[in-house]
Amino acid sequence: MTISATHSGTGPTENALRRALKRARDGVALDVTEAAVLLQARGPHLEDLTASAAHVRDAGLDAAGRPGVITYSKSVFIPLTRLCRDKCHYCTFVTVPGKLRRAGHGMFMSPDEVLDVARKGAALGCKEALITLGDKPEDRWPEAREWLDAHGYDDTIAYVRAISIRILEETGLLPHLNPGVLSWTDFQRLKPVAPSMGMMLETTATRLWSEPGGPHHGSPDKEPAVRLRVLEDAGRSSVPFTSGLLIGIGETYEERAESLFALRKVSRAYHGIQELIIQNFRAKPDTAMRGMPDAELDELIATVAVARHIMGPAACLQAPPNLVDAEYERLIAAGIDDWGGVSPLTIDHVNPERPWPQIEELETRSAAAGFTLRERLCVYPEFVRRGEPWLDPRLRPHVAALADPATGLARPDAKVEGHLWQEPDETFTATSTGRTDLHTAIDTEGRTTDRREDFDEVYGDWSALREAAAPGMAPERIDTDVRQALATAADDPTRLTDDEALALLHADGPALDALCRVADDVRKTAVGDEVTYIVTRNINFTNVCYTGCRFCAFAQRRTDADAYTLSLDQVADRAQQAWEVGAVEVCMQGGIHPDLPGTAYFDIARAVKARVPGMHVHAFSPMEVVNGATRTGMSIREWLTAAKEAGLDSIPGTAAEILDDEVRWILTKGKLPAATWIEVIETAHSLGLRSSSTMMYGHVDQPRHWLGHLRTLVGIQQRTGGFTEFVTLPFIHTNAPVYLAGIARPGPTTRDNRAVTAMARLLLHPWIPNIQTSWVKLGTEGAAEMLRSGANDLGGTLMEETISRMAGSSYGSYKSVKDLVAVADAAGRPSRPRTTLYGEVPEERQRTATASDGHLPQLLPLLD
Repeated sequence: MTISATHSGTGPTENALRRALKRARDGVALDVTEAAVLLQARGPHLEDLTASAAHVRDAGLDAAGRPGVITYSKSVFIPLTRLCRDKCHYCTFVTVPGKLRRAGHGMFMSPDEVLDVARKGAALGCKEALITLGDKPEDRWPEAREWLDAHGYDDTIAYVRAISIRILEETGLLPHLNPGVLSWTDFQRLKPVAPSMGMMLETTATRLWSEPGGPHHGSPDKEPAVRLRVLEDAGRSSVPFTSGLLIGIGETYEERAESLFALRKVSRAYHGIQELIIQNFRAKPDTAMRGMPDAELDELIATVAVARHIMGPAACLQAPPNLVDAEYERLIAAGIDDWGGVSPLTIDHVNPERPWPQIEELETRSAAAGFTLRERLCVYPEFVRRGEPWLDPRLRPHVAALADPATGLARPDAKVEGHLWQEPDETFTATSTGRTDLHTAIDTEGRTTDRREDFDEVYGDWSALREAAAPGMAPERIDTDVRQALATAADDPTRLTDDEALALLHADGPALDALCRVADDVRKTAVGDEVTYIVTRNINFTNVCYTGCRFCAFAQRRTDADAYTLSLDQVADRAQQAWEVGAVEVCMQGGIHPDLPGTAYFDIARAVKARVPGMHVHAFSPMEVVNGATRTGMSIREWLTAAKEAGLDSIPGTAAEILDDEVRWILTKGKLPAATWIEVIETAHSLGLRSSSTMMYGHVDQPRHWLGHLRTLVGIQQRTGGFTEFVTLPFIHTNAPVYLAGIARPGPTTRDNRAVTAMARLLLHPWIPNIQTSWVKLGTEGAAEMLRSGANDLGGTLMEETISRMAGSSYGSYKSVKDLVAVADAAGRPSRPRTTLYGEVPEERQRTATASDGHLPQLLPLLD
């Protein structure tokens, strides 16, 4: 079915329409072909289609506890800038700097102009500030860049963030942001200042973007794949998000149906699309598409009805009331349940020729169709009631001031007034809470349950995830000659081709034995026979986290039985205890606690340095760095600089997992993408903060992913030289959510562990000379075997280890110095202690560690 949605054609057969209509009436799931047929329903067939769609809508409203309710948001429209780097052929919103100057306008609305509109809206009872703007105008227009520089903003997103905070604090309106295409990092920057955001998908028809003359040709931000990635990143970031279609711009019925199914796929995967807008194209003068016919009303009605069937009863569907010539009852009959934003103050700047209807008229016309009009907030009721992680803690007071806690809708009597967004001087003042003895009790009492209570919601849709994971778990056929690959590795491992490396990563039996011997020979040449270890203590200062990493059994909700947060004094006490038994390092990481200020990490580093000035602070994964930077509004470089000044000495290269987003987005719902991990690491290295590097393997990955990951690490090291070591992290499956859901395999095999260790030695040579194996995950015998397969480092004493133990590792939480020496002995190798940067340990530290054997006199919970 490829009939044009904007030009008449032969259309579907009567039988095809009847079959599709019956399936819709019977509640049977439609496919793309059937949806394309139904999009062409007209006359009595269209009435049949809308009747079944309305039935689906009504069932959803009943289930949501608001039967017979249609909603709207009372808003002001703020066109923050009308400059844009895109050139959509139907748009009159976007303009050029010369026209703005001639009209007496700036390149952006000034803060005073924005706040004037917002204050007037608040006085009229508006609760939403709809902030709309062009995509990345500074990339195209020097005048936009100059304005941002003159006003102290690094980019447009920085201004959006700053003005959103002022709107919250000075007017009480809730910002709903439409800044166009956003990156994952952009979402982290904006989530704390806006309860909802949006971007129209418009269409998935790539030809309308790629072919000359298409409505989106020449507009980089209108590439469908890019826009779908934005929708996914919104879901990964737990941002309530509005999207939708623009119909009648040249797409076929099949393409329109495919666009709806793409939206449904994202919605099911992340449960984050709060609202779907079906908008009809209206031709405008002075545009390239001025001669194109408007999308007919029947086109809109049919699309709304089909969208309702595809998206289901729980979806919220909107059609802008100012674009339909007052045909309100037909839209209600087709299955909408929302009218969108309606302003008593500002025009629709995207469709300025189409005035908003009066709210009183909407109320009357809705009542005539049997519906009660109720006001909502920019963030939909479901997400108001969900709370964390969908609402940032700093926004909760602002939303609570306007929302009815029982329904999540707007309170009619709410006073719209500003509230403080956050304290100007953030300090980490957390007192200890929860199960702060978990670092010891995990070995004696274990975890309370094998999974957190929100297992079915926090990680996204498990069935969609199984479907996405299946292709990556298919085994590969390897035809490369393993013997030739072994010869290359023995002669010069830097000359290994990708095909040869893959062959070796699949090696087994005698070939694997030979590979490990080659790797061990390279190890001996590179770093000698000594096995190194470090006397260190892990301090995981909180396990409260809502990121949704599907491999992680450590993260808990704040209300879960095993949740805890340490106070600053407890962190410092644990560092002091470690120093007293010979430690040279503390390794500190924690969950992404929603209440943790971005400056808390500085406070933690300072607390350790104040108590133990000589302790090396190895802390804060790249995910924590991004969290700190986005919460403070600082750049990654600025935040790392401040952290270094506070006492940070190096960072762990954790949160890497597999540096391939194909795998990452199965392993985690909301963790940083591979490109952002690389950005954090390279920025840290440029500031003199060295890091480890890691790879977690044995879950939904394949050897091709290991190869890509290791090649990526070599590239970084060649550019920066900042990695101290590479750490192999075998996946611990026992309590991992992705395993409990039946998606991941049960960790790597012994063959996998040997092959990964050996190939890490060969592929990272000579750039990263230290290869560390994990006794926590492999045990004593396993670690000794890895020392015979190319590894030269055993990691640390740890003193406490909670993350792997929560996941189900059975090898304990700490090792004494003698224990580690014994592992090296089992491999037939000498051993020596080291510092974080692989230097010599001072004599005093060695004596202290020897006297205590490197572990604490008693591992008991610390009391306040």
